Amino acid sequence: MIDLRFIKALWSPFKPFKLNWYCGKIAMGTPYFYPRKWVKMSKKMAHEEAVRELDEWKVPNKYKPTYEALYQRNLKSRVAVPKKFGFNFWNLGWKTKWRSTDIRFEYAPGLSFVFFKWQIVVSVSACEQDHYWESWIYYEYYTDKTKSKRERIEECIKDFPQIWTSYKNGQGERINYYELILREKWIKKIKWLST
Repeated sequence: MIDLRFIKALWSPFKPFKLNWYCGKIAMGTPYFYPRKWVKMSKKMAHEEAVRELDEWKVPNKYKPTYEALYQRNLKSRVAVPKKFGFNFWNLGWKTKWRSTDIRFEYAPGLSFVFFKWQIVVSVSACEQDHYWESWIYYEYYTDKTKSKRERIEECIKDFPQIWTSYKNGQGERINYYELILREKWIKKIKWLST
């Protein structure tokens, strides 16, 4: 199911995201694998897979399946094959870990078009990608929508802080990523952001 909710980030206090374009030989995942489709196994593939599975049974016992049982099962199975022509769309990818608000960004949304061995990909890119999308997801899904944008972003900063320490040559530098991912006018409106 296509979920275009990520487009709301363009009208939020967060900086607008950009579009990245790729055109060339198939080289971009959608998002984890190259463009592919699932097809039923051919008789030849089902036979080869059944023979391979039987060869893996090292010790014969009464539970060893028959060739015919494996062959019939494989005929009903599906296998991934490279897509020759078509579109793929993927939504903003994220998950939660320990709590419902422990958000982890996985991949940005995108669209891929494949024509034989060629691919055109349009993907979304934001500054400080992980911090941007994790904060935006918190803002969009977990802040009180009855409040103003300012109150919601203040709630987001308070309850979902993005303050990290980066070390270089033994020196620690404190970074508040909200200063990098919010629009300038919102940084000015929220006076306590850098405190």
